Amino acid sequence: MKIALFATCLADALFPDCATATVRLLERLGHQVVFPPKQTCCGQMHVNTGYQAEALPLVRHHVEAFASESWDVAVAPSGSCVGSVRHQHAMVARRYGDESLASRAEDLAARTYELSELLVDVLGVTDVGAYYPHRVTYHPTCHSLRMLRVGDKPLQLLRAVRGMTLIELPAADSCCGFGGTFALKNSDTSTAMLADKMGNVLRTGAEVCSAGDSSCLMHIGGGLSRLRSGVRTVHLAEILASTEKIGSNA
Repeated sequence: MKIALFATCLADALFPDCATATVRLLERLGHQVVFPPKQTCCGQMHVNTGYQAEALPLVRHHVEAFASESWDVAVAPSGSCVGSVRHQHAMVARRYGDESLASRAEDLAARTYELSELLVDVLGVTDVGAYYPHRVTYHPTCHSLRMLRVGDKPLQLLRAVRGMTLIELPAADSCCGFGGTFALKNSDTSTAMLADKMGNVLRTGAEVCSAGDSSCLMHIGGGLSRLRSGVRTVHLAEILASTEKIGSNA
């Protein structure tokens, strides 16, 4: 299968290992990965903060960037960005009277998947041959859980990882408090929510907290670092891309 990588802004600017791990994983499974080079921000931040008119050019650019490539499906290691493509792009286009763009956005959305969705639902695989000898707990991010409804797909993938001990996270479905600009505009509330999440992570005794969104991991990881807890945050893609040869260094 030919798969287009929708890398996302955070992977591009701050967490490139997440994007490269996604490519390494999919290529190891025998698929061809292409990178539409014109891709930029999908406009999620603009829509979420009420700047829909400003998001429209970004929606158009995203659709055009991916339409210019020949591929079967697109994948992003981010539930929130896939959620934007599926639930915001066509809506924004229609709000400003561009029905043609809305139709193209819907076609793109129907072929765009979050990583765990792609692996389990499209490629039909749960055991990706990963090896990761660590104690891991998993935080299901809000957009993947509530908007995309990926359910336990990430956990199915993690349970099949060799050498790993998967520890259930208490109150796993509670928000970590990031929410993009929510963490800035409502910092006190965000900090309190983060404290609850970190407390639950630490109670597991895990070495690693994983999730499917770099944004939530950035928020949780920053808090855990300030506590000098020793708990690392690692994206789901990086765990799944690990093998016995490199697993101990992941």
